[in-house]
Amino acid sequence: MTEPFDGKRWHDMGGAVAHPLMGPMPGDDHDFAIWEKRVDALVILSGLKGAFTVDGLRRVLEDMGEEAFETMTYYERWVASLNQNLLEAGTYSVAELAERMDAVRARGTTYGAASDAGV
Repeated sequence: MTEPFDGKRWHDMGGAVAHPLMGPMPGDDHDFAIWEKRVDALVILSGLKGAFTVDGLRRVLEDMGEEAFETMTYYERWVASLNQNLLEAGTYSVAELAERMDAVRARGTTYGAASDAGV
């Protein structure tokens, strides 16, 4: 495991100046994809409903391991953490999640194209 941030764990980058191995930080505004906005909304709504806490989000994020931080985007990690917390809380089961994922997969790859295009 690498420790490039002055002894901090690999996931703890808050307040640190960008490490030379990470490259320059982009200065432009990021236009969030619709799915990223939905993940953010799910985290907020789950918290308001009492099914999820920021502490729960952080605990799962920190337990993911360094590879997750190297291979997953910010919101991919967030949705994985939210899912793990909701499974642990009994909000839904693994079987229910699989059933819903199959239903979404059956919609095909063009589902949501109109909403993604701002229509």
